[in-house]
Amino acid sequence: MAKKQTAGRDKLGKLAPKFAQLNDDVLFGEVWSREEQLSPRDRSMITIAALFSAGQYPQLKSHLALGKEHGITKEEAVEIVTQLAFYCGWPKAWSTFGLIQEVYGEE
Repeated sequence: MAKKQTAGRDKLGKLAPKFAQLNDDVLFGEVWSREEQLSPRDRSMITIAALFSAGQYPQLKSHLALGKEHGITKEEAVEIVTQLAFYCGWPKAWSTFGLIQEVYGEE
């Protein structure tokens, strides 16, 4: 079972309380918790691909970290980005590899 998400309330609770509530309770509380339909690992892969394609790097970094928690290995993250580079953009891959190094370490 996924852990309770509080990032919305933690970061935006005072500024945008309704948005924070929707983020934490609906997106993560209801959608991400539907593990019978898609595993958290699969949802992470899909979300990483979507954020990569949109060039949303701050959110991508957070979801790479969440993907790591959900069992996506560094090698798999690199492979996801390599695949996406051909469909979504080579420069985006260059930018994302730096995020993978931050999340997973340089090794």
